[in-house]
Amino acid sequence: MPVAIITGASKGLGRALAEALAGRGWDLVLDARTAEVLKETAVALARHGTRVTALPGDVTDPAHRSELVAAAWRLGGVDLLVNNASALGAEPLARLEGLPLEGLRRALEVNVVAALGLVQEALPLLRASQAGTVIAVSSDAAAEAYETWGGYGASKAALDHLAAVLGEEEPRLRVWAVDPGDMATDLYAAAVPDDQDPRSEPASVVPAFLRLLDERPVSGRYGAPSLLEGR
Repeated sequence: MPVAIITGASKGLGRALAEALAGRGWDLVLDARTAEVLKETAVALARHGTRVTALPGDVTDPAHRSELVAAAWRLGGVDLLVNNASALGAEPLARLEGLPLEGLRRALEVNVVAALGLVQEALPLLRASQAGTVIAVSSDAAAEAYETWGGYGASKAALDHLAAVLGEEEPRLRVWAVDPGDMATDLYAAAVPDDQDPRSEPASVVPAFLRLLDERPVSGRYGAPSLLEGR
């Protein structure tokens, strides 16, 4: 069975994607910082009959990243790595004039440095896979300028660029930066707590990710709404 590592997988998009992959028979290595919620997610996903390894921890910890890859190796390798864990940099979001620099460092550390570190750790196993794939969960804020989204957007723009370069350097892999669009997640609620507009549930955009896995287009940046419209 194929094996996926998904970070930030206890809830939101990470959990929704893990649920869909488990339904397709994928074995999973899941990461999140909240141990109890992650455990509950793993138990629910294991009901699909797949093997699920849940490892709570912080992706900025090199030892934790090594544990994730080692767990995937024990399941058979790494066919898919989803860098979904994210940090906002400030909660709620703040204008650049007041953005805490420690918050910006945290966003860069989680969204960029840790993501690359996990790719580096998993790369030998991804290269050995018949369909090695890396997905970097991006954001519209990586490409557009929105007030208060500067720190988070800068980190996601950097992640997009790393994904683009990785796609050039590793032509046998598929490397996709995917903008899932606006979703009703805890991350968005923390970013803009006063925004009461309805948002799509994370599960609604999962078909876009599955389409990428099914069709395996060239490495590049993709938007979930466009992928869903093209179904």
